[in-house]
Amino acid sequence: MQGWQNVAFALIGGCGLLAAPTLAQQASPAKSPLTAQGQIIIAGRSTPYLIHHLPVSSFPDLPAGIVDLLNRRGCTIPQTYEAHRPENVVRASLEHAGSSDWAVLCSAQGTVSLLVFFNGANGHEQAQPVVLASALETARLQSHDPGGVLGFNWGIDPATPQQVREAQSGMQHRPAQVDHDALADSTVEHGTIYHFYVKSNWFVLETAD
Repeated sequence: MQGWQNVAFALIGGCGLLAAPTLAQQASPAKSPLTAQGQIIIAGRSTPYLIHHLPVSSFPDLPAGIVDLLNRRGCTIPQTYEAHRPENVVRASLEHAGSSDWAVLCSAQGTVSLLVFFNGANGHEQAQPVVLASALETARLQSHDPGGVLGFNWGIDPATPQQVREAQSGMQHRPAQVDHDALADSTVEHGTIYHFYVKSNWFVLETAD
């Protein structure tokens, strides 16, 4: 691959959590299997949270093999508190230029995992996804509501080489432009990191932030 050699990489690290709960949590019955709500103790105070999810069937473009695997895992797709349309399922060229790959935030049994499915040379998705990151769902909460209700703050999007280039625009030594998509991994209203796959490994691209 041309043009990536001078890109500065940092190995993937853990995500910072904005709502730092104690271990004491009280889950109240959800109104719907697709709604998680309850109380979480932050700084000694009981704080309500509400997280909306969508079923895998809300994303009809997902290949059947991925749908089957997500359903077998018991996945639903968590939505950020900013969501106005279905989100957190991404199609992009993540393995190499021109590939057709998928990334999904899967919520199952209280844990959210960032899964990546590469499309193999035979046109079929890999049997098992790569897990890029995972966190307790209640560790990805953030205040956003005048009433103090916490919402889910983790979102993913495709990032084209040009979008990555723009994110690196303020750097003193700007790296060469990458040649395929990265995966933008965002904490709403706080920042984005860019996961990038090269030479059989995932890295986090250095940016101006």
